Amino acid sequence: MSYIIAAERQLLLSAELAAARTQTAFALALEQSATAFGFSHVALMNAPIPDDSMMASLLIAGSVPAQFVREFDRQQLVRRCQTLLRTRDSVMPRAWHLLEKESAPDIDLSREFHALLINYNCPMNVIIPINSSDGQRLLFWFMGNRSTLSQSELNELTMIMMQALDSYNCLKRSDGSAPHTLSARELEVVRWTAQGKTSVEIGQILSLSDHTVNAYMMNAIKKLDCVNRTQLVAKAIRLKLIS
Repeated sequence: MSYIIAAERQLLLSAELAAARTQTAFALALEQSATAFGFSHVALMNAPIPDDSMMASLLIAGSVPAQFVREFDRQQLVRRCQTLLRTRDSVMPRAWHLLEKESAPDIDLSREFHALLINYNCPMNVIIPINSSDGQRLLFWFMGNRSTLSQSELNELTMIMMQALDSYNCLKRSDGSAPHTLSARELEVVRWTAQGKTSVEIGQILSLSDHTVNAYMMNAIKKLDCVNRTQLVAKAIRLKLIS
């Protein structure tokens, strides 16, 4: 009976992801998958490399609270979390429960990272590394307060994220010019930049640090294949991302 229920859940969630034709629909379907498995938050993000310092610049879609991201970046936890950095070396899912140490004895988290997850009531975490069609290493990161996932649940969630990857790749192919490749926050930063605001001023407007604003800016520059802010603004206007 439980197998039938799991099969139906996988079918329904995969269908929702497959039907997503916009970034908003994709994000909603991703959040529905997280909720179905008892998680509070989910993020699709680029896998970090040692030079990365900001989670904000790695995020693509999801429901991770903005304040969580700010606190994560203020403490530069990307560089201090070996568990995240190791996702570039293996495609095996990583799961851990902070209140059930025996569930993942090899997980390496800093004290600050541990405290942040507990503070946001997210002791249970799953990271599923996966490669996009262009060879980019991506992560699906689920956070919440539930019991440790069984192996069958982890296998099911991984299969659903394979469909999520297909949907993400389809969105990129259907419009490679970027309404789907710039996050809402990145678009905000680009819009204010187009109005002549500095990083400090944008940070004050959006309640972000200027370092976080610069991280969003650099990520947008990379995504639109530009070399500086001036070219970024010009290209964003030409692509009608901003007016």
